[in-house]
Amino acid sequence: MKVFIAGSTGFLGQALIRKLLQEGHTVTALARSQKKIGDLAARIRTVSGSPLIPGPWQQEVPAHEAIINLTGTNIFTRWTNKAKQEILASRVESTRNLVNAIPAHSPHPITLINTSASGYYGFCGDEEKYENGMPGSDFLASVCAAWEGEANKAHDKARVITMRVGIVLGKNGGALAKMLPGFRLGVAGKLGHGRQWFPWIHLDDLLAAILFFLKNSTIEGPVNMSAPNPVRNEEFTRTLGTVLGRPTFLGVPAFLVRLVLGELSSVLLEGCRMKPGVLQKNGFAFRFPELPEALREIVAKP
Repeated sequence: MKVFIAGSTGFLGQALIRKLLQEGHTVTALARSQKKIGDLAARIRTVSGSPLIPGPWQQEVPAHEAIINLTGTNIFTRWTNKAKQEILASRVESTRNLVNAIPAHSPHPITLINTSASGYYGFCGDEEKYENGMPGSDFLASVCAAWEGEANKAHDKARVITMRVGIVLGKNGGALAKMLPGFRLGVAGKLGHGRQWFPWIHLDDLLAAILFFLKNSTIEGPVNMSAPNPVRNEEFTRTLGTVLGRPTFLGVPAFLVRLVLGELSSVLLEGCRMKPGVLQKNGFAFRFPELPEALREIVAKP
């Protein structure tokens, strides 16, 4: 299958390209320069441009059977008004430009796989959230709703899948790479009361799920991208400490998290008990359904 990827230079994008190539797919990556693709540049086709800016790159899209959009500015920064605008614009504008590039009448079926996030559901306490759940009312939930709304404008010309991605755990990148130094030093602990839910997914399962979508044409709409067994923050903290053989008794008080991170702190101090209803209904087999095995595999990797 010919696959077009926007957002190809990050942790997830690079891993996805490698996985697609292993499975025999042909990949075109949208990037500002080949240098950003690294050692993969010689194995794929690179198109110059930014998904945030309409341009000649859009003429390349119709030749592909799958379009995967992973674009989005990092949310883990202090949410000033400017930062909020960038978080929203990077997601909505990239999606709009890709949707506009999809032809109204294609000689072959086209699938648009667009990223969203578990933040779509807002802060929902202990309530289990499946794909039919309503969006939350906080800033991040409104971003996800607008993001998905833009992708859904392609419904009349493509199969649309919006991936509500939880915390991706993998080697040498993502959230875990930021956590490990503190945990290895024994100076990490739960955040606030630690009872908030932590929807997570192993990188290998996330990549396998995307390949699963390409093979299963009946799947469409929102898909929760998380392991079937979410954990609370305190359990995640304890499990990672156990895997590393390090203490985790030094928690971070909620007031300190709020002081340092401002509005973003709610994302870390509140949680969502997201469950992968669509994936399980369609028979997707998780390689890492339980957190201890997932963390051991990642930490053990060279």
